[in-house]
Amino acid sequence: MKQQASAECSIHNKYGFHVRPSTQFMQKAREFKADITVEVNNLRADGKSIMQLMALGAMQGAVVRISARGEDAGEAVAVLSALVQDRFGGID
Repeated sequence: MKQQASAECSIHNKYGFHVRPSTQFMQKAREFKADITVEVNNLRADGKSIMQLMALGAMQGAVVRISARGEDAGEAVAVLSALVQDRFGGID
């Protein structure tokens, strides 16, 4: 049976999901076997696709829902939501 997990978090960095944060998110997401989805304002993106992540247009203050499905779904959601909450390591 596949695990499912999800969490909501807010984007705190000044410029939102721009190139560097999207790249960090995608690279970290690709470390997991689970399928990862990111949702913002009724738009959905594959968490392993930089183009789809940037197309979300998620800016500072946006609430992001990170969902995962697969054997490491819980760990993926925990790590990725922490990355967002930590302002992608301080990137503005």
